[in-house]
Amino acid sequence: MDPLAENPFFVLGLEPRATPMEIERQGLMVLAKLELGLEAAAWHKTPFGRRRRSADDVRRAMQALADPQRRLVAEAFADAACSDDDDTNGVGVNGVGVGVDDDTDARGVDVAALVWWHPGAA
Repeated sequence: MDPLAENPFFVLGLEPRATPMEIERQGLMVLAKLELGLEAAAWHKTPFGRRRRSADDVRRAMQALADPQRRLVAEAFADAACSDDDDTNGVGVNGVGVGVDDDTDARGVDVAALVWWHPGAA
């Protein structure tokens, strides 16, 4: 799994600070839209542009964000990929950029130590 292109927050179209209730609600809403065949629901934004989204992707994203350790990693990568200075530099989840200015995110997680996960990200 690519932690940026397949980041659970990007798959669900949520900010990394989403609550468990927001994650559940958004996941169910996207699943319902996919079931109805709505084309807009079949795509999600990533730092690499738009990517296709399936019902299985949504279920995996919801499951990943229910696990505290997997959520922490997803938050770190989502934060690192977004920028609040310039939306063109980051994905800007739901139109809101969230970023980091150094090697740690807002919670003090060492994002630089996680770069090994995505080759070429440094």
